Amino acid sequence: MGEIIGKIHSIETCGTVDGPGIRFVVFTQGCPMRCMYCHNPDSQKIDGGEEYTPSQIFEKYEGVKEFCKGGITVTGGEPLVQAEFVTELFNLAQEKGIHTALDTSGVLFNREHKETIDELLKYTDLVLLDIKHIDDEEHKKLTGHSNENILDFAKYLSEINKPVWIRHVVVPEITYDENYLKELGEFLSGLHNIKALDVLPYHNMAIPKYEALGIPYQLKNTPPLSKEEAIKARDIILQAMKDSK
Repeated sequence: MGEIIGKIHSIETCGTVDGPGIRFVVFTQGCPMRCMYCHNPDSQKIDGGEEYTPSQIFEKYEGVKEFCKGGITVTGGEPLVQAEFVTELFNLAQEKGIHTALDTSGVLFNREHKETIDELLKYTDLVLLDIKHIDDEEHKKLTGHSNENILDFAKYLSEINKPVWIRHVVVPEITYDENYLKELGEFLSGLHNIKALDVLPYHNMAIPKYEALGIPYQLKNTPPLSKEEAIKARDIILQAMKDSK
């Protein structure tokens, strides 16, 4: 029986924002969400990308491992769409003592059918969990999906004590709102496995890609968030976490 085939959008070496250290980053193809600010809209459809086996991906890593000593991160798209493929890749990595990080929204998590995700988490050292919006209705507007599975996944990861970095993109007039930021902090205060909080300022650098693909960019008139505003947003979240303890 041959190896599972994965559909890959792209591969990046020497990534510095996708987990600890300098990393080898694999972008999987396919995502159920349609985030308004998605910077890889061409990764959303599952029928795109190039085909690789886990061994072929690992061979590419071996060629640059001296420069990517932080480990391997799989992002997307949404890597849970191809959970079995990522599991095999991470299994190969852990056999060699290589750190593994899963960058996911958790949107496909379901407590009643979590066997596949549990198997993947066995070989995952760190989860980078993207919480797009704390309010469910606003989350639906922003991504096309409810945040119910995402927040439940966050709670589940805390229950099993899986190390997590929380990532949150702050968008003017959408998530850059004191009440929403406080609500997010209050939610995060109930988790016991958070190792880092990345508050990421919204940027509009994907506009040329959307134009090239002929896809309307819904946030075209939304200005980027400044670094100072991102720091303020992070402070609000952290203070709410502290106040809720």
